[in-house]
Amino acid sequence: MVLPPGNDGPVGPETKLLGMPLARRTVRTAERAGFERIITPSDDPAPAMAVRRIVVLSGDVLPDQKWLQELLHMPVEPGKMIFEAGTAAVIETTPGQRPFSLQPSSEDEAGHIFATLLGMFDASSCRLGELGEQRRLNLTPETTVSEAVDWLLGGLVKETDGFMARLVSRPISLAITRRIAATRVSANAMTVISSLVGLLGAPFFLSSQPALQVTGALLFLAHSILDGCDGELARLRMKESRLGGILDYWGDNLVHVAVFACMGVGWSLESESVWPLWAGFAAVLGTLASAGFVFWRTMRHKESSGPLFTSVAQGPGGGFSQVADALARRDFIYLVVLLSAFGKAAWFLALTAVGAPIFFIFLLVIAYRETN
Repeated sequence: MVLPPGNDGPVGPETKLLGMPLARRTVRTAERAGFERIITPSDDPAPAMAVRRIVVLSGDVLPDQKWLQELLHMPVEPGKMIFEAGTAAVIETTPGQRPFSLQPSSEDEAGHIFATLLGMFDASSCRLGELGEQRRLNLTPETTVSEAVDWLLGGLVKETDGFMARLVSRPISLAITRRIAATRVSANAMTVISSLVGLLGAPFFLSSQPALQVTGALLFLAHSILDGCDGELARLRMKESRLGGILDYWGDNLVHVAVFACMGVGWSLESESVWPLWAGFAAVLGTLASAGFVFWRTMRHKESSGPLFTSVAQGPGGGFSQVADALARRDFIYLVVLLSAFGKAAWFLALTAVGAPIFFIFLLVIAYRETN
């Protein structure tokens, strides 16, 4: 992959975007996309190119990983080049291709390189990539750092985010991430902080007082929002790790277990009965069984650099797995906040005492369908 520089403007190669210079961010994105060799203008002289798929990217483009992966694997006839003016070119060299260098020799370095390629290959112009502008930002002299940062943050929104997550949680977590991305706060540190916030909220559910329950529910919600920041930081810095995924996954489930257990004890104290403890036990057992089962089936051997947890199922989701994935989203926390405002967090525990075991049964059904 070759990265010629672009025009001078408000956003240049050394402009830091959320703590990482633009040029470095592009290189790291290309590495994550699967490019084996990346050549930048700082390579002097630029090495000769051998037979391989070559992607030439203008320095005026801020790409994302999926778009670069599409360019890397899109079909191109041997000896041909397809390009999008001012953006990128994709070349499929042939075994008889004479090695060539893309060393710039004029002030308009990017223009020189693309002009050189047009003279060497049978080229055709087209729109590169079905993912289009959603997966890249074409930088102009008018593009500001703020606009580039907004584009990067927008790419962190997950397709699996629930309704309330998109409406409330994700905008707040992105605002926090924007402010800490350039600091030394690590993604794993954010995981620990979010887990501690959630655990701090759990004891408030020992009381039946609305004010105390709301306090606990808001801390529970804060945990969920802050928990979004760890993944956002990891993806922005391209430092997703297995350890981080394990910390995030089990930190979440530890908080859920603590909250459900305290709800059960609080309900028992209020009613002066033992039976609510069984509701708490059912909720906790169902949560731990589901978490352990999903980890054992889909996560324990996963070594990819991407997110550790993506679905409760091993493969592409069918009807059952789609329902289970929807139930696994944490929009339920907003119901906890609502019920706690009336001192009725126990009602949520009653739902969970039934729902958590049923969810575990759902997982067993999904596993059976995937293995048969």
